Amino acid sequence: MLGVVDIVKALKLAEESGLDLVEVSPNSDPPVCKILDYGKYKYEAQKKASIARKKQKVIEVKEIKLRPNIDDHDYDIKMKSINRFLDEGDKVKVTLRFRGREMSHQNIGLRVLERVKEDVESIGKIEQFPKVEGKLMTMVVAPR
Repeated sequence: MLGVVDIVKALKLAEESGLDLVEVSPNSDPPVCKILDYGKYKYEAQKKASIARKKQKVIEVKEIKLRPNIDDHDYDIKMKSINRFLDEGDKVKVTLRFRGREMSHQNIGLRVLERVKEDVESIGKIEQFPKVEGKLMTMVVAPR
């Protein structure tokens, strides 16, 4: 901490110590500078950024496809997958596909999605409620 120093004197001090004069805060009045090894400073900043990138979790949207007349065992297997995805921190898009005459019985598909909603209520929350898009009915579940 040298206080307010003339720029020529600051450059001379940096040169004598074999380091660089780095402007840390150019917008303040007077500008704040430090005498340090710029290469080392840049390397450490890059290392910090790399560690921060490594620690962040990218949330993916996994998709589970169901049918309106799904059997109990098949449903249980799909629920295990949904629970695993939610435990890993990913969102799950539950897609119900209607074929042919099943389109006229959308209430059966809605019951299946209500069952999924009840089963994941403890570990997930419904982010997008069931909505129909053509022959598909979709719902998005996010982890709690």
